[in-house]
Amino acid sequence: MRKVADCRDYPSESGCSLTIAGEEEEVVRAAAEHAVSVHGETDSPELRNEIRGALKDEALSGA
Repeated sequence: MRKVADCRDYPSESGCSLTIAGEEEEVVRAAAEHAVSVHGETDSPELRNEIRGALKDEALSGA
């Protein structure tokens, strides 16, 4: 199942609304890169573990 990281789940001064979806490792990597480049975080194992723990399963669309 695809995973989702959504910046709207974490209030920030920038009001970021980015959502990243994909396979778990892809999402963790992209979300960490985004957190560093946009939110000024430091890439670390702790950051990636925090991201991994906050991932949600992607909602299935009702087609």
